[in-house]
Amino acid sequence: MSDFKWPKDKRLAMSIVVNVEEGSEYSVKEGDKGMEPVDELQVHLKKPMRNYGNESNYQYGINEGAPRIIKLLDKYQMPATWTAAALSLERAPQIAAAIRRRSDETCSHGYRWVFQFRMDENEERQFIKDAVTSIEKTTGKRPLGWLSRYLLTENTRRLLQEEGFLYHMDDYSADAPFWDAVQGTNEPMVIVPYALDSNDMKMWVAPSLTPDAWLKYAIDTFDVLYEEGAEQPRMMSLGLHLRIIGRPGRIGALEAFLKYVSEKPGVWFTTRQQIAETFQEQVPAASYVAKDKVGATS
Repeated sequence: MSDFKWPKDKRLAMSIVVNVEEGSEYSVKEGDKGMEPVDELQVHLKKPMRNYGNESNYQYGINEGAPRIIKLLDKYQMPATWTAAALSLERAPQIAAAIRRRSDETCSHGYRWVFQFRMDENEERQFIKDAVTSIEKTTGKRPLGWLSRYLLTENTRRLLQEEGFLYHMDDYSADAPFWDAVQGTNEPMVIVPYALDSNDMKMWVAPSLTPDAWLKYAIDTFDVLYEEGAEQPRMMSLGLHLRIIGRPGRIGALEAFLKYVSEKPGVWFTTRQQIAETFQEQVPAASYVAKDKVGATS
Protein backbone atom coordinates (compact mmCIF):
# COMPACT_ATOMS: atom_id res chain seq x y z
CA MET A 1 0.00 0.00 0.00
CA SER A 2 1.18 3.51 -0.78
CA ASP A 3 1.81 5.96 2.04
CA PHE A 4 0.14 8.96 0.35
CA LYS A 5 -3.09 9.77 -1.47
CA TRP A 6 -4.22 12.22 -4.10
CA PRO A 7 -6.81 14.82 -3.04
CA LYS A 8 -10.35 13.47 -2.63
CA ASP A 9 -8.94 9.95 -3.17
CA LYS A 10 -8.47 10.54 -6.89
CA ARG A 11 -6.89 7.52 -8.54
CA LEU A 12 -4.77 9.26 -11.18
CA ALA A 13 -2.97 12.60 -11.38
CA MET A 14 -2.99 13.79 -14.99
CA SER A 15 -0.11 16.14 -15.81
CA ILE A 16 -0.22 18.02 -19.12
CA VAL A 17 3.29 19.33 -19.83
CA VAL A 18 3.68 21.96 -22.55
CA ASN A 19 7.29 22.54 -23.53
CA VAL A 20 8.21 26.04 -24.70
CA GLU A 21 11.62 25.87 -26.38
CA GLU A 22 11.06 27.87 -29.52
CA GLY A 23 13.19 30.98 -29.78
CA SER A 24 15.96 29.72 -27.52
CA GLU A 25 17.23 26.70 -29.46
CA TYR A 26 20.76 26.40 -30.84
CA SER A 27 21.51 28.73 -33.75
CA VAL A 28 24.56 30.32 -35.30
CA LYS A 29 22.75 33.64 -35.09
CA GLU A 30 22.88 33.28 -31.28
CA GLY A 31 26.65 32.79 -31.37
CA ASP A 32 26.46 29.00 -31.08
CA LYS A 33 28.96 26.80 -32.88
CA GLY A 34 26.30 25.10 -34.96
CA MET A 35 22.65 24.70 -35.85
CA GLU A 36 19.87 23.14 -33.79
CA PRO A 37 20.08 19.34 -34.28
CA VAL A 38 16.39 18.63 -33.58
CA ASP A 39 14.56 19.09 -36.87
CA GLU A 40 11.33 17.65 -38.25
CA LEU A 41 13.26 16.54 -41.36
CA GLN A 42 16.38 15.44 -39.41
CA VAL A 43 18.54 17.89 -41.37
CA HIS A 44 21.66 18.58 -39.36
CA LEU A 45 25.06 19.64 -40.65
CA LYS A 46 28.21 20.00 -38.59
CA LYS A 47 29.12 23.03 -40.70
CA PRO A 48 28.54 26.24 -38.68
CA MET A 49 25.72 27.70 -40.76
CA ARG A 50 22.18 28.87 -40.13
CA ASN A 51 19.34 26.46 -40.79
CA TYR A 52 16.74 29.01 -41.83
CA GLY A 53 14.17 26.32 -42.57
CA ASN A 54 14.35 24.83 -39.10
CA GLU A 55 14.29 28.25 -37.50
CA SER A 56 10.94 28.78 -39.21
CA ASN A 57 9.76 25.36 -37.97
CA TYR A 58 10.34 26.58 -34.44
CA GLN A 59 8.72 29.95 -35.13
CA TYR A 60 5.63 28.09 -36.33
CA GLY A 61 5.23 26.80 -32.79
CA ILE A 62 5.01 30.35 -31.48
CA ASN A 63 2.84 31.75 -34.28
CA GLU A 64 0.38 28.92 -34.84
CA GLY A 65 0.96 26.00 -32.48
CA ALA A 66 0.67 27.85 -29.18
CA PRO A 67 -2.74 29.44 -29.94
CA ARG A 68 -4.18 26.03 -30.90
CA ILE A 69 -2.90 24.35 -27.75
CA ILE A 70 -4.07 27.18 -25.50
CA LYS A 71 -7.51 27.08 -27.14
CA LEU A 72 -7.86 23.36 -26.35
CA LEU A 73 -6.62 23.72 -22.78
CA ASP A 74 -9.19 26.45 -22.26
CA LYS A 75 -11.96 24.44 -23.90
CA TYR A 76 -11.42 21.43 -21.64
CA GLN A 77 -10.45 23.56 -18.63
CA MET A 78 -7.18 21.66 -18.28
CA PRO A 79 -4.45 23.07 -16.04
CA ALA A 80 -0.96 22.66 -17.44
CA THR A 81 2.66 22.86 -16.44
CA TRP A 82 4.63 24.86 -18.99
CA THR A 83 8.23 23.65 -19.05
CA ALA A 84 9.63 26.81 -20.53
CA ALA A 85 13.05 28.01 -21.49
CA ALA A 86 13.15 31.47 -19.96
CA LEU A 87 14.40 33.23 -23.09
CA SER A 88 11.52 31.75 -25.07
CA LEU A 89 9.01 33.48 -22.80
CA GLU A 90 10.96 36.73 -23.02
CA ARG A 91 10.64 36.57 -26.79
CA ALA A 92 7.01 35.38 -26.81
CA PRO A 93 5.35 37.48 -24.09
CA GLN A 94 1.92 36.45 -25.37
CA ILE A 95 2.59 32.92 -24.11
CA ALA A 96 3.72 34.21 -20.72
CA ALA A 97 0.50 36.26 -20.62
CA ALA A 98 -1.58 33.14 -21.32
CA ILE A 99 0.18 31.29 -18.50
CA ARG A 100 -0.65 34.14 -16.14
CA ARG A 101 -4.27 34.33 -17.30
CA ARG A 102 -4.78 30.62 -16.84
CA SER A 103 -2.97 30.54 -13.46
CA ASP A 104 -0.85 27.69 -14.79
CA GLU A 105 2.54 26.64 -13.48
CA THR A 106 5.82 27.45 -15.19
CA CYS A 107 8.58 24.89 -14.66
CA SER A 108 12.02 26.05 -15.72
CA HIS A 109 13.46 24.35 -18.79
CA GLY A 110 16.68 26.36 -18.45
CA TYR A 111 17.44 29.94 -19.41
CA ARG A 112 17.88 28.72 -22.98
CA TRP A 113 17.06 25.33 -24.47
CA VAL A 114 20.70 24.23 -24.48
CA PHE A 115 22.78 21.47 -22.90
CA GLN A 116 23.77 22.41 -19.36
CA PHE A 117 25.97 19.32 -19.02
CA ARG A 118 28.57 21.31 -20.96
CA MET A 119 28.72 23.92 -18.18
CA ASP A 120 31.03 23.97 -15.19
CA GLU A 121 29.51 24.42 -11.75
CA ASN A 122 29.61 28.21 -11.71
CA GLU A 123 28.17 28.47 -15.21
CA GLU A 124 25.35 26.08 -14.33
CA ARG A 125 24.61 27.97 -11.11
CA GLN A 126 24.29 31.23 -13.05
CA PHE A 127 22.21 29.48 -15.73
CA ILE A 128 19.73 28.42 -13.04
CA LYS A 129 19.67 31.86 -11.39
CA ASP A 130 19.12 33.60 -14.72
CA ALA A 131 16.19 31.30 -15.52
CA VAL A 132 14.54 31.99 -12.16
CA THR A 133 14.92 35.77 -12.50
CA SER A 134 13.63 35.81 -16.06
CA ILE A 135 10.59 33.54 -15.54
CA GLU A 136 9.55 35.43 -12.43
CA LYS A 137 9.67 38.64 -14.45
CA THR A 138 7.67 37.34 -17.43
CA THR A 139 5.05 35.27 -15.58
CA GLY A 140 4.89 36.93 -12.17
CA LYS A 141 5.92 33.75 -10.33
CA ARG A 142 9.28 32.09 -9.86
CA PRO A 143 9.57 28.47 -11.03
CA LEU A 144 9.74 25.73 -8.39
CA GLY A 145 10.43 22.84 -10.77
CA TRP A 146 13.25 22.12 -13.20
CA LEU A 147 13.62 20.11 -16.41
CA SER A 148 17.00 20.04 -18.15
CA ARG A 149 17.51 19.58 -21.84
CA TYR A 150 17.70 15.85 -21.17
CA LEU A 151 21.21 15.70 -19.71
CA LEU A 152 22.05 17.05 -16.28
CA THR A 153 25.23 17.15 -14.18
CA GLU A 154 26.23 15.77 -10.80
CA ASN A 155 25.78 19.32 -9.47
CA THR A 156 22.29 20.02 -10.85
CA ARG A 157 20.12 18.92 -7.94
CA ARG A 158 22.34 20.53 -5.32
CA LEU A 159 22.30 23.81 -7.24
CA LEU A 160 18.52 23.59 -7.56
CA GLN A 161 18.22 23.09 -3.81
CA GLU A 162 20.44 26.09 -3.19
CA GLU A 163 18.16 28.19 -5.39
CA GLY A 164 15.01 27.09 -3.56
CA PHE A 165 13.49 24.63 -6.04
CA LEU A 166 10.78 22.28 -4.81
CA TYR A 167 11.12 19.45 -7.31
CA HIS A 168 13.16 18.04 -10.16
CA MET A 169 11.74 16.17 -13.16
CA ASP A 170 14.81 14.83 -14.97
CA ASP A 171 13.81 11.26 -14.12
CA TYR A 172 11.90 8.54 -15.95
CA SER A 173 12.00 5.74 -13.37
CA ALA A 174 8.51 5.75 -11.87
CA ASP A 175 4.82 6.57 -12.27
CA ALA A 176 4.53 8.48 -9.01
CA PRO A 177 6.60 11.11 -7.16
CA PHE A 178 9.32 10.07 -4.71
CA TRP A 179 12.23 11.39 -2.68
CA ASP A 180 15.73 10.90 -4.08
CA ALA A 181 19.27 11.67 -3.03
CA VAL A 182 21.10 14.89 -3.84
CA GLN A 183 24.81 14.48 -4.35
CA GLY A 184 26.81 16.65 -1.96
CA THR A 185 24.03 17.17 0.62
CA ASN A 186 22.16 15.12 3.22
CA GLU A 187 18.79 16.50 2.14
CA PRO A 188 16.80 14.57 -0.50
CA MET A 189 14.68 16.23 -3.17
CA VAL A 190 11.18 15.57 -4.43
CA ILE A 191 11.26 13.96 -7.85
CA VAL A 192 8.22 14.29 -10.10
CA PRO A 193 9.16 11.86 -12.86
CA TYR A 194 8.54 12.65 -16.51
CA ALA A 195 7.83 10.32 -19.46
CA LEU A 196 9.40 10.22 -22.91
CA ASP A 197 7.43 7.34 -24.41
CA SER A 198 4.15 9.29 -24.51
CA ASN A 199 5.83 12.54 -25.57
CA ASP A 200 4.80 14.07 -28.89
CA MET A 201 8.52 14.51 -29.69
CA LYS A 202 8.37 10.92 -30.90
CA MET A 203 6.53 12.18 -33.97
CA TRP A 204 9.64 14.16 -34.89
CA VAL A 205 12.35 11.66 -34.04
CA ALA A 206 10.31 8.68 -35.26
CA PRO A 207 8.17 10.02 -38.13
CA SER A 208 6.49 6.63 -38.58
CA LEU A 209 4.62 7.39 -35.35
CA THR A 210 1.54 9.05 -36.79
CA PRO A 211 -0.90 11.18 -34.76
CA ASP A 212 -3.32 8.24 -34.67
CA ALA A 213 -0.61 5.92 -33.36
CA TRP A 214 0.49 8.53 -30.79
CA LEU A 215 -3.10 8.98 -29.63
CA LYS A 216 -3.58 5.23 -29.20
CA TYR A 217 -0.35 4.97 -27.24
CA ALA A 218 -1.34 7.89 -25.00
CA ILE A 219 -4.80 6.44 -24.31
CA ASP A 220 -3.34 2.98 -23.66
CA THR A 221 -0.92 4.55 -21.19
CA PHE A 222 -3.73 6.39 -19.46
CA ASP A 223 -5.92 3.28 -19.25
CA VAL A 224 -3.25 1.15 -17.57
CA LEU A 225 -2.31 3.85 -15.06
CA TYR A 226 -6.00 4.57 -14.40
CA GLU A 227 -6.62 0.91 -13.62
CA GLU A 228 -3.57 0.69 -11.36
CA GLY A 229 -4.72 3.85 -9.62
CA ALA A 230 -7.50 1.90 -7.92
CA GLU A 231 -4.84 0.37 -5.67
CA GLN A 232 -2.10 3.01 -5.50
CA PRO A 233 -1.57 6.65 -6.53
CA ARG A 234 -0.52 6.88 -10.16
CA MET A 235 0.43 9.85 -12.33
CA MET A 236 0.65 10.29 -16.07
CA SER A 237 2.76 12.83 -17.91
CA LEU A 238 1.83 13.93 -21.43
CA GLY A 239 4.65 15.96 -22.96
CA LEU A 240 3.70 18.39 -25.73
CA HIS A 241 5.58 20.82 -27.97
CA LEU A 242 4.18 23.91 -29.66
CA ARG A 243 5.84 23.15 -33.00
CA ILE A 244 4.84 19.47 -33.01
CA ILE A 245 1.35 18.79 -31.64
CA GLY A 246 0.36 22.32 -32.68
CA ARG A 247 0.36 21.40 -36.38
CA PRO A 248 -3.05 21.12 -38.12
CA GLY A 249 -2.59 17.42 -38.82
CA ARG A 250 -1.69 16.61 -35.21
CA ILE A 251 -3.78 18.92 -33.03
CA GLY A 252 -6.85 16.71 -33.44
CA ALA A 253 -5.05 13.88 -31.66
CA LEU A 254 -4.52 16.11 -28.65
CA GLU A 255 -8.18 17.11 -28.59
CA ALA A 256 -9.25 13.47 -28.79
CA PHE A 257 -7.02 12.64 -25.83
CA LEU A 258 -8.27 15.55 -23.72
CA LYS A 259 -11.88 14.63 -24.49
CA TYR A 260 -11.28 11.00 -23.55
CA VAL A 261 -9.61 11.66 -20.20
CA SER A 262 -11.98 14.49 -19.24
CA GLU A 263 -14.87 12.03 -19.30
CA LYS A 264 -13.24 9.64 -16.82
CA PRO A 265 -14.21 9.93 -13.13
CA GLY A 266 -11.56 10.02 -10.42
CA VAL A 267 -8.90 11.90 -12.39
CA TRP A 268 -7.04 14.82 -10.82
CA PHE A 269 -6.08 17.29 -13.55
CA THR A 270 -3.25 19.22 -11.99
CA THR A 271 0.19 20.79 -12.21
CA ARG A 272 3.48 19.22 -11.29
CA GLN A 273 3.95 21.72 -8.50
CA GLN A 274 0.68 20.56 -6.93
CA ILE A 275 1.75 16.94 -7.32
CA ALA A 276 5.06 17.67 -5.58
CA GLU A 277 3.41 19.65 -2.78
CA THR A 278 0.78 16.97 -2.17
CA PHE A 279 3.45 14.29 -1.94
CA GLN A 280 5.72 16.38 0.28
CA GLU A 281 2.91 17.18 2.71
CA GLN A 282 2.17 13.49 3.28
CA VAL A 283 5.61 11.90 2.95
CA PRO A 284 8.25 13.82 4.97
CA ALA A 285 11.84 13.95 3.76
CA ALA A 286 12.90 12.27 7.00
CA SER A 287 11.15 9.10 5.88
CA TYR A 288 13.51 8.82 2.91
CA VAL A 289 16.59 9.38 5.07
CA ALA A 290 15.43 6.77 7.59
CA LYS A 291 14.80 4.15 4.92
CA ASP A 292 18.16 4.94 3.33
CA LYS A 293 19.97 4.41 6.64
CA VAL A 294 18.19 1.12 7.23
CA GLY A 295 19.12 -0.08 3.80
CA ALA A 296 22.74 0.93 4.31
CA THR A 297 23.09 -1.19 7.44
CA SER A 298 21.26 -4.26 6.21
